[in-house]
Amino acid sequence: MEAQAPVDSLSLKRAAFKRLAEKRTNAVLQRIRVLAHCSNRYVYEYSQADVDRIFGAIEQELERARLRFSGKRDVSRFTLEDE
Repeated sequence: MEAQAPVDSLSLKRAAFKRLAEKRTNAVLQRIRVLAHCSNRYVYEYSQADVDRIFGAIEQELERARLRFSGKRDVSRFTLEDE
């Protein structure tokens, strides 16, 4: 019987990260495309303030996600309700 080489745990972690990051990134991109369907003014009514709040929330969450990769954490929820 042939002895198997030890599996490099870093390469396993890298492979898992790559697999999940690609899958999750593609899911996020698809959901953004679905959100863009709300831009149809024949079907939906919205204000520029609504659009600014939506994209502000997305940009804020992207920044939070970026910070998590540097070891920081912050979580909140989005709503279109008037403040």
